[in-house]
Amino acid sequence: MSEVRKPLRVGIVAGEMSGDTLGEGFIKAIKQQYPDAEFVGIGGPKMIAQGCESLFDMEELSVMGLVEVLGRLSRLLKVKAELVKYFTDNPPDVFVGIDAPDFNLRLELDLKNAGIKTVHYVSPSVWAWRQKRIFKIAAATNLVLAFLPFEKAFYDKFAVPCEFIGHTLADSIPMQNDKLPAQELLGLDSSRRWLAVLPGSRGGEMKMLAQPFIETCKKLREKYPELGFVVALVNQKRREQFEAAWKETAPELDFVLVDDTARNVITASDAVLLASGTVALECMLLKRPMVVGYRVNALTYLLAKRLVKTPYVSLPNILAEQELVKELLQHDCTVENLVHHVSNLLDGDNQVMLDKFAEMHQWIRKGADEQAAHAVLKLIEKA
Repeated sequence: MSEVRKPLRVGIVAGEMSGDTLGEGFIKAIKQQYPDAEFVGIGGPKMIAQGCESLFDMEELSVMGLVEVLGRLSRLLKVKAELVKYFTDNPPDVFVGIDAPDFNLRLELDLKNAGIKTVHYVSPSVWAWRQKRIFKIAAATNLVLAFLPFEKAFYDKFAVPCEFIGHTLADSIPMQNDKLPAQELLGLDSSRRWLAVLPGSRGGEMKMLAQPFIETCKKLREKYPELGFVVALVNQKRREQFEAAWKETAPELDFVLVDDTARNVITASDAVLLASGTVALECMLLKRPMVVGYRVNALTYLLAKRLVKTPYVSLPNILAEQELVKELLQHDCTVENLVHHVSNLLDGDNQVMLDKFAEMHQWIRKGADEQAAHAVLKLIEKA
């Protein structure tokens, strides 16, 4: 009798919305070759829709900042311990940790030590800060999947297995993006100019940035009476946070609130005010001029300032190796500065910025979902 083939089984953990998007594409690409593959771990709505069994709510891992993690440490440790037990009792063919390095690398180390092959998808910014983490990454993983070519070069220097796969967003976003269909989809008046306002997908980001972003919009409305404001809110919790800040700060101001990820909101806009993060890359790929604002807990900022080795925090600037995009961080993230630099975008043609965005789009457009799936299957000799 022939042996019944067991389905390919993948352990997978994503820690936030951007990781959920990566996980969705990865699962789809694996299922093209293994339609009955099973996925279990932690995922968001996109991964769950693809059949991933999520053992915990992804929001459990969405914690911003070094200091903020301390308040949730006992819970995070409990989640990690339960995942280690689950996967060691039910070993998958491979475990893939998507981003969330402070959580996933510790989990991956325990799983690798238990004999499970581990992959870390999205390189931590070891080239930018805490470079000695490269040795912890090497100990915890069998393979790293990197978005950017210079990341692979850094790993190669230390002989740590790494594949440059490009970025899924660069694949999914067309080179040209017309704002009119997006405005129609969102019900926006196409005769007006629109500023996309993106104060973050995490609770901590919204807490820090909603008020200054709303105050900025209030002053911009005085300067540009025709300007409209459209806000992307990734879930009900972020909507409630934003609405509370709006009511407290400028209840007389009009905002169009969109319960969706940022893509349609960015596409429909003429300029963007956003929190630093993956959304800055998305904005670059959509070819919209942007200003980046960011604030964190004061102690988190002081610690990060001592450790960071790169002059920029937003991916467009890191890729370009120059400040294409204005970054206003911590004490510089004032309403006056935000108003000034958003006004510069609204008053300028921004063509130099947009041309460079198009060039960088091509750099990282490689079919990342398929590349990631192939690299993982090759690792476990299933390719």
